[in-house]
Amino acid sequence: MAIGLIIIGDEILSGKRTDQHFPKVVQLLAARGLQLGWAEFLGDERERIADTLRRTFASGDIVFCCGGIGATPDDHTRQAAAIAAGQPLVLHEEGKAMIQQRIRQMAQEAGHEADLDAPDNLQRLQMAEFAEGASLIPNPYNNVPGFSIGSHHFVPGFPVMAWPMIEWVLDTQYAQLFNREPRAEHAVLVYEAAEAALTPLMLALEEAFPRIKVFSLPSVGDAQTRRHIELGVKGEPEQAAAAFARLCGELEKLGAEFRPAELSG
Repeated sequence: MAIGLIIIGDEILSGKRTDQHFPKVVQLLAARGLQLGWAEFLGDERERIADTLRRTFASGDIVFCCGGIGATPDDHTRQAAAIAAGQPLVLHEEGKAMIQQRIRQMAQEAGHEADLDAPDNLQRLQMAEFAEGASLIPNPYNNVPGFSIGSHHFVPGFPVMAWPMIEWVLDTQYAQLFNREPRAEHAVLVYEAAEAALTPLMLALEEAFPRIKVFSLPSVGDAQTRRHIELGVKGEPEQAAAAFARLCGELEKLGAEFRPAELSG
């Protein structure tokens, strides 16, 4: 089971808005000893969203989907999720009550009584139309809920709403997964080396230590540093430490110039 992220919105793909969800979700997961397995960006196209969700529903992955759950013509995620799940789109009664509570609150703040049958308020109720059988994700910002279908969790595109909703899902549904697999990471900066020359070493390390992964991040250098490769290992702590010791030893045998890398996060 992997954890995936789907980010929906033409405004992201066109560059009108810069995505903030990807780095934040990585951060939220890392704080709980989890990591993102994959991510996809999609435009506001109902069939493409539905096709993607059919595939991810079948995967069994835990998936967070940000954006497109409103009630305007360019919002398609609720409908696409119902199509992908093979369920009718129905008005969720608890979700309806939550939205009506929000409508009353807004009217009270404006100094008048809410007309729940006004066309704009009836339009708002569409935000509580989900695939039959969906459960709700509470929205602490404005009380308009998101929804879950199995291991897929759908939240708004607004970060101020989406991020606490994702945290709520993680903390209430997946706490048993937190910090389950200790991980360690070690790396060095290898100067003026070619990746091709280091590839046999990387392959040998992964073969000898099956519970680690080797990573290689080349840099052409800049005003502060020369051309180098950040070369490291990550994974199960004991194997990662042993693999890193062997990595450094082999680099010394090769006569490579290297120093410890400063790892972030």
